[in-house]
Formats: sequence, structure tokens, C-alpha cells
Amino acid sequence: MSDPRLAIIEKRFEKVGKIIAVSSGKGGVGKSMVATSLALSLKEKGYNVGLLDLDFTSPATHVILGVEGLYPEEEYGIIPPVAHGLKYMSITYYSLDEPVPLRGVDVSNAIIELLAITRWEQLDYLIIDMPPGISDATLDTIRLIPEIEFLIITIPSKVAFQSVRRLLILLKNLKMPIKGVIENMVMKQSKYIKDEVDRLNLTYVGGINYDENLEATLGNVEKLSVTEFYNSVTEMIPYIE
Repeated sequence: MSDPRLAIIEKRFEKVGKIIAVSSGKGGVGKSMVATSLALSLKEKGYNVGLLDLDFTSPATHVILGVEGLYPEEEYGIIPPVAHGLKYMSITYYSLDEPVPLRGVDVSNAIIELLAITRWEQLDYLIIDMPPGISDATLDTIRLIPEIEFLIITIPSKVAFQSVRRLLILLKNLKMPIKGVIENMVMKQSKYIKDEVDRLNLTYVGGINYDENLEATLGNVEKLSVTEFYNSVTEMIPYIE
């Protein structure tokens, strides 16, 4: 018997324009910071934007946004609260910021439930902060969310890019649309990442310089919005639109 929630998920995204999954082959590359800054930058340009944190391993967007005391409302599903102008939904609303010890079918069930109950309504963009790597959550997101596109984050490291390459090849084999690859935390100029992305016939969106002031902005969107990092993400929006 098919899961009736699957039909509901399709309806939840009927009024959503573009769905961008910000993903990476490994953690610690600034994926959540890029996803959050991208969502905020799109909102500043006048778009109606949602941000969904699906990182079961280490959700961080609520820390970046400084979300406290905001909770979804129940009305024929769940209505996401608005944080800094974004419709915001996170697994932390249900995990209470504790580790989520889910594997296999439990991960799939949790994702299906979250997608089925969340009422996004009208959105121009939904930005999804994905869990790192090639996981059940990644594969389920591909399977469940219609017309999803991927933006991939890496750092200028040969070791890190090996994990990213595997993710890129998987997405290409599955014929998933890839917006491009962003190289984060650049400390010195190198063509290595760009050349590797070019070899895969994908778009190298650009590099974001390492910003030592970024950590001090956590929880303060106003401070984040004037950083070099944030400005770099804003300049990359034409690749997303």
C-alpha cells in the first residue's frame, strides 16, 4: 500500500517556485552559512523565500539566524514561523536541538513526515540546507521533492573535493539539475577546484574568501549582512535566479 503522505507532499510544493538544495560531500565546509545567507539575500531582493533545515546530523541554521522562541503553528498541517522575513522550518523544532539517532527507514519516515505536514504556501524560492554526503536523507529528498536543483559547496582542499566529486557524479548520474559549485573559505588563489569542476562539465560559481569575522556574527543577522562573506553570496545570486 502506498504512503498517502506522498500525495500530500506533492501538493505542499505546488505554489513553490524554485527549490534549491544546498549540499556538500562533507560537513564543515560552510554549507549552512551559505544556505542561510542565500535565503536572506534573496529575501532582500524582494522574493518570498523559505528556508528548510534538513540537516539531521548537525542542524545549524537556527544558530546562524538566532532563532529563539519561534515555533510552528498547527492548522491543517504546520505553518512555518517567520524569522527575519523567511518562512523557516527546521528539524530542531522536533529534536529540541538534541542529536537525532535515526537510521535507514526512520530517516525516510522523518523526512516524509516533515515534508508532508509543512505548509509553505506561496514561495518564490525554498532553500534547503541538506545533510552532508550521500546519505538516505539526500536520496529521499531527491525522490520526494519535485524539480529540486542542487547548489554544491566545497572548500579548497583536495581531500574535501573527493567527497564532493562523488556527490556530483551521483547527481549527474541521476540527471539532477546542478546550479553549480561554490568554493568556500578560500585563503590563497588556486585553480584546482575550478579545473576539477570544469572537467565534470559543471559551473564553477566562484570562490568566497575566508572571513575571520564570520564566527562573531552567529545569531546576529544584521552583523552577518555586512560581512565580506555575505556580500560574496549576494553576488552569486544571478547563478541561482
